[in-house]
Amino acid sequence: MNMRELALHVLDLVQNAIEAQANQITLEIKEDCTADLLTIQVLDNGHGMSADMVKDVLDPFVTTRITRRIGLGLPLLDMSTGRSGGYLDIQSEPGKGTKITAVYQYSHFDRPPLGDIAATVKTIIALNPELDFRYSHIVRNQVFSVTTSELLAILGDIPLTQPEVLEWLGDYLTVGIANLYGGEKFENC
Repeated sequence: MNMRELALHVLDLVQNAIEAQANQITLEIKEDCTADLLTIQVLDNGHGMSADMVKDVLDPFVTTRITRRIGLGLPLLDMSTGRSGGYLDIQSEPGKGTKITAVYQYSHFDRPPLGDIAATVKTIIALNPELDFRYSHIVRNQVFSVTTSELLAILGDIPLTQPEVLEWLGDYLTVGIANLYGGEKFENC
């Protein structure tokens, strides 16, 4: 199994946080061209993990899931970062949540493409409208961010799952992210 785009890892990390009963999740993507680094960080307020579990979580045969006895997401992410001149850092504490930071050498030949982050963020929001979700993306010191709390304040009684809202959100995310790259749709650090 290979996650060819980093956006798929993001979905997996957010799903893990939701399964850990998180109701607040922050996703930050930082493309630092000067330092030649791509950093993806997911921070949640879920159950958290003990120090022993953090050590074991990179083993694909260790999982807290009861529906599936194998957890490949974090081991694959760890392998992906290591293969790309980076590293994976997991900080967690029971009852306080988890912070996962995946760092890649931006220009490394083996770094997977970021993928469709706009569609990923839209999917996270659409499937979890009750989630307090914060997304920020930084490229060349330009910042694009979206929070569900801001969206809900603007929408009032209109749900995030309304088809017209989701269509607008997809367009808003696509344009906002493209503007980080100077209006281009592709990674261009």
